[in-house]
Amino acid sequence: MHPARTASGTPGVPEVPGVPGTRISVVICVYTEERWDDILAAVDSVRTQSLPAQETLLVVDHNTRLLRRLKDHYGDCDDGADADVGAEADADAGAGQRVRVVANVGPRGLSSGRNTGIAGSCGEVIAFLDDDAVAERDWLRHFAAAYADPRVLAVGGRTVPVWASRRRPVWFPEEFDWVVGCSYRGLPPGRVRVRNVLGGNASFRREAFDAAGGFASGIGRDGDKRPLGCEETELCIRLARARPDALLLIDDRAVIHHKVPAARERFGYFRSRTYAEGLSKALVTRSVGAQAGLETERRYTTRVLPAGIARGLRDALLGRAGGAGRAGAIVAGVAAAAGGYLVGAARARRGGPRFTVAAVPDLSAPDLSAPDPSAPDPSAPDPSAPSAHARADDGPARSRHESTHESRHESTSRREGAA
Repeated sequence: MHPARTASGTPGVPEVPGVPGTRISVVICVYTEERWDDILAAVDSVRTQSLPAQETLLVVDHNTRLLRRLKDHYGDCDDGADADVGAEADADAGAGQRVRVVANVGPRGLSSGRNTGIAGSCGEVIAFLDDDAVAERDWLRHFAAAYADPRVLAVGGRTVPVWASRRRPVWFPEEFDWVVGCSYRGLPPGRVRVRNVLGGNASFRREAFDAAGGFASGIGRDGDKRPLGCEETELCIRLARARPDALLLIDDRAVIHHKVPAARERFGYFRSRTYAEGLSKALVTRSVGAQAGLETERRYTTRVLPAGIARGLRDALLGRAGGAGRAGAIVAGVAAAAGGYLVGAARARRGGPRFTVAAVPDLSAPDLSAPDPSAPDPSAPDPSAPSAHARADDGPARSRHESTHESRHESTSRREGAA
């Protein structure tokens, strides 16, 4: 059961000329106090949107101290009130200013956090923003405009990397920006139909989750601590199967700027992340079949990447910095991903790990703001062990519509990454 959806004319959320009265809830999943300043910046970027959000939900992943600190900062306005009371709060606080801080009511991990946000939100559209990203002012406006077509069930945007070193590493190929959770070279420009969106800069009509269920657990980071991913890929393919008439789009005008920490500028992370992508794709294709799971990847590896290698070699011949390195990185990335896929496929044949898809939880009874008393307080986590929440950057999976699979929740996801 979802909270009541607000109707057009909700106080405090004005209709915008040229944009139907689409009510958008923004969900930001958070897990560590180390990103405190980033979290505040992400929320501020939502609060200053040209099309105000109905609300911003901060979903805290099993971190009691962070939950209390955010409640102290933004005020404890989540009292289990229904959408009508929430609408009145919007009117009082000003359009787009309302921030609700809630606890992840499911297992530790990004997928459960997102499902909590879906269930706790009131908007007819739910947008997701990474906790270390900031949205440009018209981000939500471009999302809302796409939903004027009732066939559209998901809209993603363009994610621009903000490198910790202040510039792209010379060896790092733009074709692999998905490694750090960003839009990559090879995506078509404009507003285009795609197979799947990137979870750190994406929105879904609520009925998409009614049709297909929530985000899957068991695909993302698990106990092996590898930066796995593909939750968004699997969900979008499953949605397309449940609703063959659905349109999934990316609009490159819906822009966010996403931080890339120094550790992810290194080749070791690049290699690990591409290998993990292969493992994840093997898990997805086990569920949805190779044709659905790899259709976009075939185009990417046979057209986009060869062109990237050619550009790198040409730059090397012209004496331009990094050309040979970029060509070599593309080859290494393909090899690592292929190796991961083969290993993942072999594990699958031996009855290895599986994922299942959770239904969006019924939050009509529990108090979302209450921390889970049975969960340990990870306020002082081991810095060498990445959180289960931290999102894995979804791989090259953005082109053309496909179809997919089923559901139910099973293992705790341990995700790492930035999109």
